[in-house]
Amino acid sequence: MIGGNRIPLSGSAKHAGQEHTGDVVGLGLRFEVKARKDGFKTLYQWLDQEGIDALALKADRKEWLVVIPVGKLMELLSKEKREEGEK
Repeated sequence: MIGGNRIPLSGSAKHAGQEHTGDVVGLGLRFEVKARKDGFKTLYQWLDQEGIDALALKADRKEWLVVIPVGKLMELLSKEKREEGEK
């Protein structure tokens, strides 16, 4: 999906150091991947609203988080790459 690479043993070897942190490395980032059969329902409902491209989420005294569908993320990255090439 993002051209990332899976980190072998990431779940069982987190205590072994930074190189085993996260599940996937891609786009210069380390991703912790979570999948749930019926999870994250509210997030999907919010994203399904007409005209919504992304969510900005914040818990009290915590940093802002952004949730964006991967297709939209890839579109933004592609657009940025094209604009960089035009300079």
